[in-house]
Amino acid sequence: MIVLVTLTSPKLEPALPWATEPLSSTVLDLLACRPPQRSFTPVSLPLADTDPYGLDLHLALYTSYELHYRGFAGVDPRWEWNPVLLAVRSQLEDVFLEALRRDVGDIEPDATAAAEMDALCVEPVDGTGPSYFLRDKGTWEQMQEYFVHRSLYHLKEGDPHAWAIPRLTGQAKASFVAIEYDEFGGGRGSQVHQQLFADLMEAAGLDSTYLGYIDHVSAESLASVNLMSMFGLHREFRGAAVGHFAATEITSSPGSRRLVEALTRMGAPDACVRFYAEHVEADAVHEQVVRTDVVGDLVATEPHVDRDVVFGIRAMDFIEGRLADHLMAYWTLGKSSLRRPLA
Repeated sequence: MIVLVTLTSPKLEPALPWATEPLSSTVLDLLACRPPQRSFTPVSLPLADTDPYGLDLHLALYTSYELHYRGFAGVDPRWEWNPVLLAVRSQLEDVFLEALRRDVGDIEPDATAAAEMDALCVEPVDGTGPSYFLRDKGTWEQMQEYFVHRSLYHLKEGDPHAWAIPRLTGQAKASFVAIEYDEFGGGRGSQVHQQLFADLMEAAGLDSTYLGYIDHVSAESLASVNLMSMFGLHREFRGAAVGHFAATEITSSPGSRRLVEALTRMGAPDACVRFYAEHVEADAVHEQVVRTDVVGDLVATEPHVDRDVVFGIRAMDFIEGRLADHLMAYWTLGKSSLRRPLA
């Protein structure tokens, strides 16, 4: 008998993360085995008193979602669509989504995506949060921590939102793809935003390996990416996925401008400045396209998803706000925001 062994690069298929508590242990224990092919035995999760925003739940959920991206080294790819794991993932999603809907609150009957996007465009005179802090008085070490937290998204930038493409039609689809085309480098591999962020990580003296810092980041960082994956992987949340996408593009340019100013003040390497400078310019253009041609066309075609778009925008703001609060709580005390110190 001939056994074929597939060797993969850790840059393509990352190593599994370390489990923290029962939920992540359950998922990781499953992935260490061969997926059952002819039987379905439900796995009961210890969900009582689970923190819907906690590390254990979001590490378990992130690990489950990652099978739809690059997978993990040594994990059977058939787990991706195995009903046992999908049932586990569904339980985790239900806990997260119930809390998210509760904390975002009811969407008013007269709320519109257009009004919500208008509100996003208003920059506060005296803003607060990580980008303001880093611009005005943050240290290089805190900037490195920021890179680490954001690496889980930026090293797969564009991918979570891309799940929405086959769920759109007409001008909304065409314009969505046009924006994603820029995210993916306009046909040039060296300009893919994921690669630009890898260049940033290396210039900053950090590990540029995909998911290289999954065991370092906080629950809030994991939840930020999980929100995108959850919206993108479910057709019922296509409106929320577009809302999240719109909010990301609209808020990216001003935030990136502050980070350019922060990095310039710190004398950071050119590759670090370049990544955010690219987003200042590109996302200012994307904002107009996403407002009119993506959201505008989607809502005109499917009016019933208007409030879903609003939910996506508000959910993004809520989850990003939790991450911002986490960073500021530690940084203002002069403490590290990471679970494990950088080597």
